[in-house]
Amino acid sequence: MKPVSSLGSRIARAYLLFALGCSLFFASVAGFVVEGIEFKMVHERLRDVAAWAAPRHEAKLSVAMPSGLIFHHGEAIPLSLRNLPEGVQDVAVDGVQLPVYAGHTASGPYVVVDHASDYGKVEIAVYSLLGVGFLGFIAMSVFLGRFMARQVVAPIEALSTAVSDGSADLPLQERNDELGILARAFASHTRELQAFLDRERYFTGDVSHELRTPLTIIGGAAEILALHTGAEPAWQGPLERIARAARDASESVAILLLLARSPELIASQELSMSAVVREEVARHQALVAGKPVVLQHAGGLDFTVRAPAQLVSALLGNLIRNACLYTSDGAVSVALAERAIIVHDTGKGLPSAIRAMLNGEPDAAPLHGSEGTGIGLALVMRICRQLNVTLRVDNTAACGTVFTLRFPPKSIHPAFASKM
Repeated sequence: MKPVSSLGSRIARAYLLFALGCSLFFASVAGFVVEGIEFKMVHERLRDVAAWAAPRHEAKLSVAMPSGLIFHHGEAIPLSLRNLPEGVQDVAVDGVQLPVYAGHTASGPYVVVDHASDYGKVEIAVYSLLGVGFLGFIAMSVFLGRFMARQVVAPIEALSTAVSDGSADLPLQERNDELGILARAFASHTRELQAFLDRERYFTGDVSHELRTPLTIIGGAAEILALHTGAEPAWQGPLERIARAARDASESVAILLLLARSPELIASQELSMSAVVREEVARHQALVAGKPVVLQHAGGLDFTVRAPAQLVSALLGNLIRNACLYTSDGAVSVALAERAIIVHDTGKGLPSAIRAMLNGEPDAAPLHGSEGTGIGLALVMRICRQLNVTLRVDNTAACGTVFTLRFPPKSIHPAFASKM
């Protein structure tokens, strides 16, 4: 369905408005001309005849009128033509419009009647022909407007379709007009974007691969040290932090590797969000150990989503981890709502600039990479875009932050449709 305010409809409306404007202008000119011709052919002729006949009648001379004109004086004037104002007017006599000139002499009133003038019929014929011509002109303008709209819009639609479909070879690039310039600019910009995305994907993949080995070594070394220093409690805390940091970094690397792949290549499955929430809440309990903070699953209505399990777990896990790290006392609760997951903490809240950026507000100051948000929230934003999930961040009236993940109805991203 074409939009109501499409370019084609606007071009057609412009032609129609132009035709209506021209029609009104020429109608005004034609009316002025027709009335002017009537004044010259009928009114002035009657005045000239009256100016010649009235003095002759006063002088008792013969008044021989031209063919079709009749001179009446005094009592000879028909009743329907008596008491007329002086001048030329059209008077209906027995259903017929007759041009009549009424005047006065010293001996009484007189009228000059034109019985033979067919100018009224000519006037009707002229106006009818003008009306038919104007209707034809408007119809031709509408046809021409639609034709020009198709000529202009069809190439643009072909170009927009090719751009939307991600076609490598855009049409119209061979043209030398503005559409050719636009097509070549689109093609150049598309190539630049594709090259940038490829560089980002390759860089993310290469860096992630390079990080996996040292992170594995760090985690293994921490486990070995923990086994050999089991009798020394002073070593247990630092070693646990090292092992946890290595695991978190390994998970982030795995997510980066997953995001570097094309969405249609990532396997998806049917997930119970209640089960995912319970698993992530249990997995992150260690983050609040020793702190006056309670991490809890607040319940809610369960729903299912078909998506990559690793991405959904990382999405929720990063929000829970971020809430636990920045909440010094109180609670971190994770609740389910209608196709939404709500993570609420009692921390100090996010700065307004970061909150505006996460909410995608138009006046938000742009941040680059994970600037100001940490790698966790940066990953959350990328995963939300990948899964077509809406993220909403709000600070509560008292203190703390509320993260709301709203999943689309019944499905995730179209890229995962082939996995369903």
